[in-house]
Amino acid sequence: MAAAAVRAAEELAEREMAGRDASHDAAHALRVRDLALSLAAELGLSSSPDRLLIVEIAALLHDIGDYKYTKDNAEDMSIVERFLEEVELEQGQREEIVAIIKGMGFKNEVSKKSVVEPTLEFAIVQDADRLDAIGAIGNMNKCSVFESFPKTPAGIARCFTYGGSKKNTLHDPKILPRDNLSKEKYMSKDEKQTSINHFHEKLFKLKDMMKTEAGKRRAEKRHKFMEDFVAEFYEEWSGRA
Repeated sequence: MAAAAVRAAEELAEREMAGRDASHDAAHALRVRDLALSLAAELGLSSSPDRLLIVEIAALLHDIGDYKYTKDNAEDMSIVERFLEEVELEQGQREEIVAIIKGMGFKNEVSKKSVVEPTLEFAIVQDADRLDAIGAIGNMNKCSVFESFPKTPAGIARCFTYGGSKKNTLHDPKILPRDNLSKEKYMSKDEKQTSINHFHEKLFKLKDMMKTEAGKRRAEKRHKFMEDFVAEFYEEWSGRA
């Protein structure tokens, strides 16, 4: 049953996330799943298939009802909840998967208020999602600001992809990064923002928000890569490089 549930979750992610920009498409969900399983193995969950199932399905479905892609700017868990009932997972498993997805977003910690008591499964899925925001996954064609960085982190690629899809400005020195963001301000679609500010408002903060030791270790290198990229970006923007 577990294998069938996982395959059905993969198909749901592929179907529901089709047509999205590449920052939050099905490929993102699959990467987060793979990262989560890797972290779980490193943290000793390989011998607990029931717990691994919770991790895997939560990772695959974590962005299905993402507020950034809903009309009313609110999370929509209805598709996920209906799916979990259809694949006949145990009630306890369903409840834990829903709790992980509802609680793992950056918006829930932006005001330093967690909405759930983190379990190891929660910490693994959340760390995996955050690692994909800052992690290197391969090569991009050399162009513009990416020329000096043959291995471009997913976080960098996803940041500019999402910003472009929302017609955000790449960078504007007159628009400063926002400090002390509230959950409401972070979620707002009305404020004019720049893609480069997203590094300061969110991405640079993720390293210190990792909850597992395995996640913290992986985040160190990825964080340094982003710092180097943004420093190079400013150098090129100003004409100094």
